[in-house]
Amino acid sequence: MKMNRLQSLFGRKNNKLTSVYLTAGYPHLDSTVNIITALADAGTDMIELGLPFSDPMADGPTIQNSSTQALRNGMTPRIMLKQAARARENGVEVPIILMSYLNPLMQYGVEQLCADCKESGIDGLIVPDLPYASEGARDKSLHEAAQTAGLPVISMITPETSSERIRLIDDAAVHGTPGSFIYMVSDAATTGTRNDGFGERQLEYFRRINRMDLSAPRLIGFGVSNPDTLRQAWEYSNGAIIGSLFIKMLAKYPDSPQLAVEALFTQLGL
Repeated sequence: MKMNRLQSLFGRKNNKLTSVYLTAGYPHLDSTVNIITALADAGTDMIELGLPFSDPMADGPTIQNSSTQALRNGMTPRIMLKQAARARENGVEVPIILMSYLNPLMQYGVEQLCADCKESGIDGLIVPDLPYASEGARDKSLHEAAQTAGLPVISMITPETSSERIRLIDDAAVHGTPGSFIYMVSDAATTGTRNDGFGERQLEYFRRINRMDLSAPRLIGFGVSNPDTLRQAWEYSNGAIIGSLFIKMLAKYPDSPQLAVEALFTQLGL
């Protein structure tokens, strides 16, 4: 069986991975394809494509504001999927993960959504407010639809997640849809940037997870925004997810994705 894009990525590279988040439809409605292309051309390993939502509970002010602007620009799930498909038509081959809250996916219809994601070239789903698969029949429907479509649903863990739950998530990632990984939230707070490295409490959380000797790949997100936090994320996991910092660069260079990507890489010391 042919490997999917995530399997292929993890098969050829298992450390110092860099994933970058963007909000679909920000800063302009038609920005998405060019931003995805610029990130791919610059060597980004993975792209997290955020569907804007009116109540993004896990996101800090920077991403919240980008979601508000994207909604004002007219972004919808269908437009976003068409843009993802156009990026694929333009030759982008890096994995693209859809990040969305549960409500818009339920409104779309989870079976149709997962089928359309697969058709558009989306490689997986991150849904911050989606309970674990064993909790509630309504929420199982998305897991089942994603499995049918061959899309891994990437689960998040935080410093408050119990070891028992983490092992269940790890087992599901390893034995579920190929290409899944664990999203390690660095802190039980919202997204945002930092001026220094991660604190000792966060580093001890990273060490605790490392001592568990999990099998699935792990990427650390929330607060990766300078060379220190990037280095620490790479040291304690397979890779880093950068979000708010890139949104700030897009705000600085709204009409030039290439300059925004260059500024991001410079800020991170890449």
